[in-house]
Amino acid sequence: MQEEVMNVRSGGPVAVTKHKKMSVLRKLLIAFAVLVLLGLLWVGYAWRLMNGAHSSVPASASDVGIILGASMWGDSPSPGLRERLDEGLRLYQEGKFPYIIVTGGLDRADYKYTEAEGMRNYLVDHGVPASAIILENKATSTYENLLFSREIMRERGWQSAVIVTHQYHGMRSLDIAKFLDYTRPALGLTESRTLQMKYHKPREVLAYTKWKLDELLLLTGLK
Repeated sequence: MQEEVMNVRSGGPVAVTKHKKMSVLRKLLIAFAVLVLLGLLWVGYAWRLMNGAHSSVPASASDVGIILGASMWGDSPSPGLRERLDEGLRLYQEGKFPYIIVTGGLDRADYKYTEAEGMRNYLVDHGVPASAIILENKATSTYENLLFSREIMRERGWQSAVIVTHQYHGMRSLDIAKFLDYTRPALGLTESRTLQMKYHKPREVLAYTKWKLDELLLLTGLK
């Protein structure tokens, strides 16, 4: 017992072990603090990009407008989706594009219409000829919205597009479109008066972060 006490006082094995444990704990705390700091910096960067997105509809007409889907409420577009549709309708009536792709799959198995079908019905009810609307009924994400819409554009020989969505969603949409090799994609953005931004903006930062990780996996062939 007396020897153990002397070891502690003289910096023996017990003291050395305790010192090593404290050193490891200190390194872990520093690493955690660095990760938190990097996370906060990334959130600030993504938030700034998100808020900086703006409409960029060209003066001359594009080949097509692409209205990105959002949730349906039963047989009708949700209030948020109607905002996107109203923006697309306004641009169409101004002659910014002669055709509209509406893109979005089925929200729920018991719903009668896909997002695209519900959007088509809304636009037809507001005076757009059905012949000017092309449905994309499979997409379940923004990436798929733009991927499948690009396939439709290539089939029809279209080069230019205006992507219609909400302002907070514009940054990610444009980033994905550029990744998919859209030719000078433009944005038609609308501010929301119905969606809760205190929920949707933080959620969009997370969605953008996920997209950048997915982009890395796609570039490396891992996805």
